[in-house]
Amino acid sequence: MSKPGTPTPSNTLLLRRQLMELTKHPVEGFSAGLVDENNLFEWEILIIGPPDTMYEGGFFKARLTFPSEFPLRPPKMRFITPMWHPNIYPDGLVCISILHDPGEDQWGYEDAGERWMPVHSIESILLSVISLLSSDKPNLDSPANVDAAKEVREDFSSYRKKVRRLVRRSAEEAFD
Repeated sequence: MSKPGTPTPSNTLLLRRQLMELTKHPVEGFSAGLVDENNLFEWEILIIGPPDTMYEGGFFKARLTFPSEFPLRPPKMRFITPMWHPNIYPDGLVCISILHDPGEDQWGYEDAGERWMPVHSIESILLSVISLLSSDKPNLDSPANVDAAKEVREDFSSYRKKVRRLVRRSAEEAFD
């Protein structure tokens, strides 16, 4: 048995298999690859802004960082591209149920069935993030970015303009 914090052959095999699957059968809306070919625990992600949303036309870079206990514990996803969304922390960390540790939510906002389960795949994580960006109604119950949530509630037009500016900037930077 390996000591805590040490990658195991099974989790490196699982990550390698999922990366190979995404490479062989790309999913519309995102691409995924390794930051460093020698490290299966750090992935770079590019999410293409979903059509017919405020994020359409954007190219959003992110990192998925897997713990050594993967798949028993979820990865962390952090946008590198600046984002303005109630469910994305100001530092880019994505706050969605599927990325929260398994078990009951101590605050009672989430059902245990909504949280991380080892059966989730990288594809299901990224599709959840695309769904988050596609939603007209972000979750305002427990916002990660309080200022963005306040703006959604009080001045949606201003919120929309801020998002569109970030989308334009992300598209310009993608082609620099």
